[in-house]
Amino acid sequence: MIKADLHVHTKYSSDSTTSLEQIIDHCLKTGINCLAIADHNTITGALRLKEIAPFKIIVAEEILTSCGEIMGMFLVDEIPSRLTIEETIVRIKAQDGLVCIPHPYDNLRLSAFRNNSFKVIMPDIDIVEVFNARSFLPNNSLKSRKLAEKFNKPGSAGSDAHIASEIGRAYVEMQDFSDKRTFLAALANGKIVGHKSNPFVNFASTWARLTKQFH
Repeated sequence: MIKADLHVHTKYSSDSTTSLEQIIDHCLKTGINCLAIADHNTITGALRLKEIAPFKIIVAEEILTSCGEIMGMFLVDEIPSRLTIEETIVRIKAQDGLVCIPHPYDNLRLSAFRNNSFKVIMPDIDIVEVFNARSFLPNNSLKSRKLAEKFNKPGSAGSDAHIASEIGRAYVEMQDFSDKRTFLAALANGKIVGHKSNPFVNFASTWARLTKQFH
């Protein structure tokens, strides 16, 4: 069995300063042995971490589209931001990637889908993130689970970590996998383990964003 935190950010995101070495060190200490690195609008950090990490790394990207964020997983090429959601999905699928909806009901985020607009694309979605440790409203996870069940999609979980200490706040305990097909099968039978992060972690993200803007 592996413990997979399927939503993690590195210093290559605009709102994180977490180094790749800090991520590796924290995972080795806590037993998290699979990460989906989903930096904002880039796969640079994921590709570099995959080269040096002593555990499994899924190359992912949290992509800002014209109507909200979508996550591509098992990517080879970076996908530009601010395309339409339809074009973004086409580009993910063109490289044989998987499409995940992160934090689908988190109305506290400006980047989340508005007014359930994601529902029209559900036939093209592979995964729904049903637990995000940074989604603080109590009913978000329940609504996300119901969405996944309604459309028969496997549910994922992630810490949405922007600092190393957050990694592992949410993860999926699942069978090991070798490719995207076996990943989906393992995810469908996995066990979600999740604890909400302290809301004050958002200040770290804001500070990181401001620091990068003025340097």
